[in-house]
Amino acid sequence: MTQLLQVEHLSKAFPGVQALDDVSLVVQAGEIHALMGENGAGKSTLVKILVGAERKDQGRILWRGQEVAFNHPAQARAAGIAVIYQELALIPWLSAAENVFMGDLPAGRKAGRPWAEVDWKRMYAQAQEIFDRLGLQVDPHTEVWRLGVAQRQLLEIARALHRNADLLIMDEPTASLTERESAQLFRILRDLKSRGTSIIYISHHLEEVFALADRMTVLRDGRKVAETAVADCTPDQLIAWMVGRSIQHRQPQRRRAGPAKAPDGAEVLRVEGLTREPAFRGISFSLHRGEILGIGGLVGAGRTELVRALFGADRADSGRIFVDGREVRIASPREAIALGMGLLTEDRKGQGLILGHSIEDNVALPVLSRLSRRGRIVNARRSEMVDQYIRSLNIRTPSREQAVGNLSGGNQQKVVLAKWLATGARILIFDEPTRGIDVGAKEEIYQLIEDLARRGVAVLMVSSELPELLALSDRILVMREGRLAGVLGAAEASEEKVMRLAMGQ
Repeated sequence: MTQLLQVEHLSKAFPGVQALDDVSLVVQAGEIHALMGENGAGKSTLVKILVGAERKDQGRILWRGQEVAFNHPAQARAAGIAVIYQELALIPWLSAAENVFMGDLPAGRKAGRPWAEVDWKRMYAQAQEIFDRLGLQVDPHTEVWRLGVAQRQLLEIARALHRNADLLIMDEPTASLTERESAQLFRILRDLKSRGTSIIYISHHLEEVFALADRMTVLRDGRKVAETAVADCTPDQLIAWMVGRSIQHRQPQRRRAGPAKAPDGAEVLRVEGLTREPAFRGISFSLHRGEILGIGGLVGAGRTELVRALFGADRADSGRIFVDGREVRIASPREAIALGMGLLTEDRKGQGLILGHSIEDNVALPVLSRLSRRGRIVNARRSEMVDQYIRSLNIRTPSREQAVGNLSGGNQQKVVLAKWLATGARILIFDEPTRGIDVGAKEEIYQLIEDLARRGVAVLMVSSELPELLALSDRILVMREGRLAGVLGAAEASEEKVMRLAMGQ
């Protein structure tokens, strides 16, 4: 096969960390090449260097046999390389079609006019053709802010397909997609491959890699540890390469108490008939001390909207909320925090952290008043508290002064958790707790959630990963189209039962 991309002996260092160390990689024309590794292994740095978003320290890059050094992502796009990052880069107040064609609006001159004008009709028609190919059921005129997360993800893919790239780099493309949407995406990728397009595919879902990829390169701690045909590798071998140790794919054993019934702990939260149209309506449940209550359902079922309303981020239309048996009114996150609640959002970078600030700043932010004396922050007290959480949560960082944006996804999630633990939260809401987190860090997050429950914290957990939901939950609430479709106890729950409730079958 023809070599489309060659990376030779690439190295890159940042203050306090060697992000890439002598990494080489070959991508053939018309192949799907998986780039694997834990968060922090160097995958994102490698991609940024490939497209000119970062400068390399050493090494060289060959594109179609010619050495290149892109100084800006626009140069990489012009050369035929498109990237879909995990963090979506859409303009919310523009239409879906305008986002797809941004920077490449179809234009033409009208008779008698010396200037070119945007051909809106052609743009929307071409956008519709791409959407049909993707199975994206969105009116091209719709403003992006009105779309759900899964639809926005597909819109990013549509934008990349429009550019007809020779190399498509995809970072966790199915993170917000349902099984059906993921299957449609895989069909599209296989079609692109058959037409000669190469794809670098980054995913923490091992089953996707083994179903889709031809070859893989594995990074660990900034070094390449393996490059092999997928057919010559097993999931266990891949995990060992990624984490440097053997990890058993486990189903954490918790209290398998039988059919859906409340655990022995005291009730700390009760919800009666909570409604926020059109997202969800008539939701009732209870949450107990030391319980992990899972919330399952398909994308768009109203799960995230429900927990945002509980936390006061969005206002409910009607319904009642009780904390420790007392009816409360939660009109803002500040009021939720005062009641002992914390929310780890699905968008930790956009809503849970201040990426440019240090670990210390992020963890201490909600409790600054407690760390102050006569209006001044006691720095020694703040540093001692943050160091304690760095140790207890095993946050991997050179120091508490490290900018949170430079941490891996798993360590960022631990910083968010430390922030809420610092407030003394007794009710913790996790919305997609391991989204974008590698297999090794997932194990640590699972252990932390279990430890919190053992210490009496009440946990409400939204997850789109059924094995995760089944493994950790004492009970599972299943939502469908904004309503509660059913409740399953740990002993009776299965992937099939959850999906049947979620799909109304």
